Amino acid sequence: MASAAIFSSLRRRRSPSIEAFLAPVDLADVALLETLATVSVELISVFSGKTVAFQRKNSRSLIRKIELFVVLIEFVRDSGLAFPSTANLCFKEMYLLLYRSKILLDYCFQSSKLWLLLQNHTISGHFHDLNQEISTLMDVFPLQDLNLDHDDVREQIELLKRQSKSAKLLIDKHDESLRLKLYSFLNEFENGKIPDPVELYTFFVEKLGICDVRSCRVEIEFLEEQIVNHEGDVEPNASVLNGFVALTRYCRFLLFGFEGGEVELEIGKHKKPKKSLITREIAETFITIPKDFCCPISLDLMRDPVIMLTGQTYDRASISRWKEEGHYTCPNTRQTLVHTRLVPNRALRNLIVQWCTAHGIPYDPPETLESSCETFPAASASKAAIEANKATAGLLIQQLANGSQGAKTIAAREIRLLAKTGRENRAYIAEAGAIPLLKDLLSSPNAVAQENSVTAMLNLSIYDKNKSRIMDEHGCLGSIVGVLRFGHTIEARENAAATLFSLSAVHDYKKRIAEENGAVEALAGLLRDGTPRGKKDAVTALFNLSTHTDNCMRMIESGAVTALVRALGYEGVAEEAAGALALVVRQSTGAEAVGNEEMAVVGLIGMMRCGTPRGKENAVAALLELCRSGGATATERVLKAPALAGLLHTLLFTGTKRARRKAASLARVFQRCENAPLHYGGLGVGYALARNSAATRDSSFAGDVAMSMSISVPVLL
Repeated sequence: MASAAIFSSLRRRRSPSIEAFLAPVDLADVALLETLATVSVELISVFSGKTVAFQRKNSRSLIRKIELFVVLIEFVRDSGLAFPSTANLCFKEMYLLLYRSKILLDYCFQSSKLWLLLQNHTISGHFHDLNQEISTLMDVFPLQDLNLDHDDVREQIELLKRQSKSAKLLIDKHDESLRLKLYSFLNEFENGKIPDPVELYTFFVEKLGICDVRSCRVEIEFLEEQIVNHEGDVEPNASVLNGFVALTRYCRFLLFGFEGGEVELEIGKHKKPKKSLITREIAETFITIPKDFCCPISLDLMRDPVIMLTGQTYDRASISRWKEEGHYTCPNTRQTLVHTRLVPNRALRNLIVQWCTAHGIPYDPPETLESSCETFPAASASKAAIEANKATAGLLIQQLANGSQGAKTIAAREIRLLAKTGRENRAYIAEAGAIPLLKDLLSSPNAVAQENSVTAMLNLSIYDKNKSRIMDEHGCLGSIVGVLRFGHTIEARENAAATLFSLSAVHDYKKRIAEENGAVEALAGLLRDGTPRGKKDAVTALFNLSTHTDNCMRMIESGAVTALVRALGYEGVAEEAAGALALVVRQSTGAEAVGNEEMAVVGLIGMMRCGTPRGKENAVAALLELCRSGGATATERVLKAPALAGLLHTLLFTGTKRARRKAASLARVFQRCENAPLHYGGLGVGYALARNSAATRDSSFAGDVAMSMSISVPVLL
């Protein structure tokens, strides 16, 4: 399995042609010999003059055997004699052996040094497998039918047979000692001890030849690629490999400091990180999620899989919403449920965590669940990786405090990367004092430094305890809003908006954020004029702010209400905009402001007609609240909407539980109006048949809407 994975990995990286795996079945004898001679000579010329970092003895031994192949091939070709069909079959098998040898040698010459050390046993085993196949080939090769009358040729072929037959598994002792030393560094971190810097220098620089920042980055990127590509089919597993990545990153800063900054700043300025925005929806766009990892209800990657009585697995949030809507059956099997108890599917969750780790997709279940669920050692970050990252964070924070402008920019970028996944990373980076230092960089004239620092702040804010650290840091909120208003790049402004959304998850912070000078105005502007992603960041932040009743006037005065009404026509954000408006109109001032917007009712009606089930819920809720709080004028405007009767009738029968409840309440409002029977003669029948015919105003409306949103905080690279 491991040996096969080597070839699989190299095929992914280099994509050889199909000839590498299929014998040339239709070539005549002469053409076959010419092909073999060309391939083998080219192979020798390419690899014989190169020096591989490791596997030197095995590589040289294989190349010598190929050189003896050349002797046999050229002799038979030059003799001009026909050879039997058995020899033809053997030459075709030799063709496959040559290409497999090329793949293995390519792998050794192109892989990183650390990876070759980690795969020392596996690669040595594959060299031995090739030796065994060569030995088998030479045993069955009909040499007696080829008239090898040249003594020199015969002697060399006999030498090839003896060498292949006597070859033993060769694991170079020098390579193996280096591999064990590499593991010893990881063990030291595992035990809470930082390795000796002198030993690290001797190992990485003098013995491995990893001499600068660039070579360190090559090693790190190669290891990260293996984590993504191998998907668990090669040892060491992803958790251990993450430990080696963390170790190498630590050595990059410990041994080489922050030199080479110009190169890294250039990367930050002109080249986006590999995965850019790592949100669930973006990750799902580019990566095919295994079907078994998706919730049958939402079709999204499950964050907290649970098992129902029927044995079916769903995401907890989706199945909980299904139950709240009044369903007492299993969505898949339609069986009636005796009870609705949910049992965590820990085995599946473990697999999902491992898959997310392998593909670089953040997997942070809600902290309320993390505290009650068992941890999964195989999938979580290893202690060695955590300790190595802590040590790296210490070096980075020291540079944030005392380094040059270039060093600070690099440090902010690396903190941004460290904080992109893992609650542990976010916790200890903040505990070590990164937030005040990142705050100072938010006002940097350097666009790269500003973007890295605000994104790092966003990633740190996802950890709940860090929200208070950010909000309590004097001037930090103002600096984040400053980036939102005047950021050097659109990415920085978008990330600032996402940071405000993350912080506004805490109710007590909603008012503070709204009262910060220019915050709501800037969010409204981003919602009007931003990119699709910027609009999404802005509308989610505005929705959170609108759940605090004291923010209504601020939303009106800042133009946010107008922006939300316009957003009803924007694809991708209309649902959240309707939810925010439904909260704003609960107050009379908000209802008056929305009622004065000419397109408000039209936009909400349009969403009831063509929106998602959740969008329809929010739209009918907004119209209901507009009638209740907006007075006779607003009610008349809603009442005169020509298509509303049919839409309400449809929702009463086909909508979700919440949509039906709101539609029934709105129908009652119409029935109380003097002219309602004239306009809505057929509505009463539908209303009477609706399940919730006696719906009343929901005192926990804001929570009802909020629970229906299911918006996740983005994590950025």
